[in-house]
Amino acid sequence: MLRRVSILLFVLLIGGGVAPSDAADERPNIVFILTDDLGWGDLGCFWQNDREADKRHRTPHLDRLAAEGVQLRAHYCPAPVCAPSRSTLFTGVHQGNAVVRNNQFDKALEDAPTLGSVLSEAGYRTALVGKYGLQGGPKEKQQTGTPDDWPAYPTRRGFGDFFGYVSHYAGHYHYPNDPWPLANKGHRDVPNLWQSSVDARGTESHAEISEDLGGCYTTDLFTAYSKKWIAEHKREHGEQPFFLMLCYDTPHAALQVPATAYPEGGGLEGGVQWTGEPGAMINTAGEPDTFRHPDYTGRGWTDLEERFATMVRRIDNAVADLDRTLADLGCRENTLVVFTSDNGPHHESYVDGDGWGDGQYGPDSFASYGPFDGTKRDCWEAGIRMPTLVWWPAGLEGGRIDQTPSQFHDWLPSLAHLAGVPAPARCDGQSLFLSKHALGQMPSGATTRTGHDVYIEYANNGRTQKYDDFLPGRRGQKRAEMQVLRLGRYPTIKGVRTNIISHDDPFEIYDLQSDPFERQNLASSPDAVLSNGKTVAHMQRVFRVETRRKHSRNGSAPRPYDEAPLAPVSRQHDGLWTLRSVQATLPVPSGKQAATLTGGTLSYLPAGTGLSSGNATKQTAESPVWRGETDGPTTFAAQTLFVAEREGWYELTVTTAQPTFVRVHQLHAFPEELGRDGRETARVRLPLMKGQHPVSLITEQTGASTLEVSWAAVDGPVAAGDTETNTTESP
Repeated sequence: MLRRVSILLFVLLIGGGVAPSDAADERPNIVFILTDDLGWGDLGCFWQNDREADKRHRTPHLDRLAAEGVQLRAHYCPAPVCAPSRSTLFTGVHQGNAVVRNNQFDKALEDAPTLGSVLSEAGYRTALVGKYGLQGGPKEKQQTGTPDDWPAYPTRRGFGDFFGYVSHYAGHYHYPNDPWPLANKGHRDVPNLWQSSVDARGTESHAEISEDLGGCYTTDLFTAYSKKWIAEHKREHGEQPFFLMLCYDTPHAALQVPATAYPEGGGLEGGVQWTGEPGAMINTAGEPDTFRHPDYTGRGWTDLEERFATMVRRIDNAVADLDRTLADLGCRENTLVVFTSDNGPHHESYVDGDGWGDGQYGPDSFASYGPFDGTKRDCWEAGIRMPTLVWWPAGLEGGRIDQTPSQFHDWLPSLAHLAGVPAPARCDGQSLFLSKHALGQMPSGATTRTGHDVYIEYANNGRTQKYDDFLPGRRGQKRAEMQVLRLGRYPTIKGVRTNIISHDDPFEIYDLQSDPFERQNLASSPDAVLSNGKTVAHMQRVFRVETRRKHSRNGSAPRPYDEAPLAPVSRQHDGLWTLRSVQATLPVPSGKQAATLTGGTLSYLPAGTGLSSGNATKQTAESPVWRGETDGPTTFAAQTLFVAEREGWYELTVTTAQPTFVRVHQLHAFPEELGRDGRETARVRLPLMKGQHPVSLITEQTGASTLEVSWAAVDGPVAAGDTETNTTESP
């Protein structure tokens, strides 16, 4: 379990704006809706409505809600496949520092702060409904096991209630108790579905209930359960804010359609309803895979196209039903709703090829990729740019389109901000809210808004699809190791590279101000001046430097740039004490570089943003030990520079008995907080260029506790472990 850290200040100044009040009745309820494999071009208001084609599907309810809220049209997932995307979304840690990377389906989400745990500590009641896939445990137990086999089960990662599919495998099917005779070999099984809760004493209860769910289509099932959960919460817990994370498993994988038409109306009296009767658990239970939306039949479309369009329309109906439920319960005005997808559109159906052509579905049927190139598993725009909507009647000015870059790792600090608690120290993102009412707006007096850093790394052995809409040079292009970077300080310039062999490989460079759909790679014109006033050659150097500074080695996902040295900073940081030798230590800096946050309780170290100024009572620059004495537990955020006297490998060693989190540049020196379970020593080896390298840490100091930080030159890297190259030991 995580250690408890004392804090005081719940009103934060994040992003230069005014933080929300800590009054419980002003904090919004939160519903976060995550679809599976829905493309940027699948929303009517984003692309379908304006397509110059006869074959279009519709999302009328989502279009209406988009008009009431903010459309985030440059919002990115962290990787173009589900497991790493969900991992980053839950933890606020981008893929350069993540524990779950590439195609590591069913890998355990690390024991660290999550959306669920942070909002639970803020006083929210929390639930996860739908697809999970980050439970961990033995491979052979992913589908047939029980929660005892899964160390990272949702109720152990901050969620008080869970209802849904645990394994990645289960999310390929949309009827939990009905075999699908049309499925190809290997996709005909019936998945398990679990219902779990944690009571006030921390006791867990679990039940596998798929046998009761005959004829239940998951989009309807997850919606009906969510409606039931929200209504029961409002009835039993009054004004306590709630956080519902609703993860649909559609329109991913099996192109299965509902059993009936969507019921009329919506909300408490209409729409889908939870009956609780085994065999008819919801009011739309019926003969599986039989309904087609009438808007899409009799038009000469293929069966697969009718299926896909019906699946998307069902999500549209379901979201409208949830919205009506919030209104019926009197909590719509103060509920923040986020709607997005985990990655770009898929091109599979899991159906038997007999009688179905090749049995595959292609997103080119409806141009689900919009005006961009790429699909799921591509790091081209359509694989990573997500269809994202946000509405909150009491808190956001509606009817706006925001083109500022942002990414999944920004949601944890954003929702923590609105809940009135600090983001965790290991979080890589920043709040999307300049203030409570300012998502998608510019700071007062500004004409442009700086975006957030967008960073993606991912590897896949396949190739980009050969759709006619795609740029000829990208059709069939090998993926392999890929990286993408858009920097907040240069939001119109993007770097992307595929099939990376070494860190010296050039980036393709795109100026999105003049080329929003990335048709002209400027890499061959190094002297060309971009819209940010920099040359292409300059941005090549910036992208190489910055991608390396964001990447920490992970033994389970080796990269061709793992051993590339980190570039030093180019200038002395004012007010920081600089280390001058290859073996020195980190004292507590004074003045504005140290900060404290006291009072209240949290189980995690808070991020340094928003901490008030303070000093340690005792500190020595000459000693190899940081000594801090305080009257009570105090959280310090400190920064300094290490000077590498030559290029080579260096070992960073930290010994602490207090919760401590350390970064070198922007990478996580260690993947989690150190010292949570008592005194420990941790080491990591990093390749550094000669020069100054920033080191920052956040730590809790209690009484006369000490923290030892030292560097030493070493011969080379240690062998990579299963998850990282870091090693820890108890002295």
